[in-house]
Amino acid sequence: MPTVADIAAMIDHSLLRPELTTTEVEEGCALAARYEVVSVCVRPCDVPLAVSLLSGTGVLVGTVVAFPHGSSATAGKVADTRLAVEQGAAEIDMVLAIGRLRSNDMAYVEDDIRAVVTAASGAPVKVILENAYLTGDEIVAGCRAAERAGAAYVKTSTGFAPGGATLDDLRLMRASVSPAVRVKAAGGVRTLDTLLAMADLGVTRFGATATATILDDAANRFGDTAATAAEIG
Repeated sequence: MPTVADIAAMIDHSLLRPELTTTEVEEGCALAARYEVVSVCVRPCDVPLAVSLLSGTGVLVGTVVAFPHGSSATAGKVADTRLAVEQGAAEIDMVLAIGRLRSNDMAYVEDDIRAVVTAASGAPVKVILENAYLTGDEIVAGCRAAERAGAAYVKTSTGFAPGGATLDDLRLMRASVSPAVRVKAAGGVRTLDTLLAMADLGVTRFGATATATILDDAANRFGDTAATAAEIG
């Protein structure tokens, strides 16, 4: 049976909505620190703020590149990645070139990812496929290109497309990469039961906004000693 700490260690608390105020980002970082999740994933402009707020907490700061459409030129993705890492981002979630993947231009897709991996200078890169727009064959091709390019993770979704993570897609993604590449689910991971079902398929990281709901449910259900929101608030 997992503990609350086990589950928190798989959650990237997502702070990516475009309308979030600075105060809301600050509150989100405070929540991430209280629940001791593995990371926050913030908008690029918020990286310095999040790094400052979370220094010494053990919570990593990640950010996004070419989000949410993946349509930036490779040089732009590289520049944004370098800046984010210089500012303290420990992880990069990049959106691959969706249209190029759908065009079967796999050389472009792979080179684009590889350039970001190189620019990240060792920071893990999670490649977002945006599965809602892809066929099964395209998901497989995108996953394999990401692995060849050196990505650490393949990821289902941005959360801003018509659909998010599904169990069928996650099974396919897990089967399409070697054990060296991990799988991240995002988009629609709002309950503990959903997270656990996906973890059973081999998913090891989750992008979530419902972090408190998920972890409070875990604490109540598993009788873990970790504090609930009421206890920490």
